[in-house]
Amino acid sequence: MRMGRLGTQARGLRAALLATLGLLAPEAWAEEPRAQCTATLSGRRVVVRPEAQSFLPTELDRLLRLGLAGRLEVELTLLRRRKLWFDEQVDTARLTQVLSFTQGVYLLDGRPLPASTTTLELERTAWTLEEPPEPGEAFVVQVSVRLQVVTASSLGKVASWLTKSPSAEDERSTVTRNLLRTVAEDLTRQASGRCDVSPIQ
Repeated sequence: MRMGRLGTQARGLRAALLATLGLLAPEAWAEEPRAQCTATLSGRRVVVRPEAQSFLPTELDRLLRLGLAGRLEVELTLLRRRKLWFDEQVDTARLTQVLSFTQGVYLLDGRPLPASTTTLELERTAWTLEEPPEPGEAFVVQVSVRLQVVTASSLGKVASWLTKSPSAEDERSTVTRNLLRTVAEDLTRQASGRCDVSPIQ
């Protein structure tokens, strides 16, 4: 009897989830997201200014304006170029920021963003090299950006609310959990890019 009841609840939860996705699922992303940066070297100090472009299509913009918050994860890696061999990792930095919308303004960790959200100017990062670079030595920065507005947990809560079943989240089947994770990943934007470090004369 219990298995039958759980099966019915799981089917109801999946149906509610599909109804929810009808409100959230993107028809088509207008443009692929891009991550880029500019980096400079002065003495032993490397300063990187990363940017994320086309990370907020209409669907995610709508979710943020409804009150959800986005988790923006940025990873920067400083590499020393080596001829005829793999680049050498010098340093790395990871940063997680919160992207939100309130009172008609986008905020990134509380910092107001320009009116146009086509390009997100992310937090700059600075490194200090242990030794001054040798003449002719070159560096490059690898940047990776990931934005997630909807999580599997939040989708599950919405679906549970639609089924009016508070216990549905605890009794959710493995199949449904995997479906929630898959949908959350589909609503995630990510991109990576590289930029050369330019010495300041």
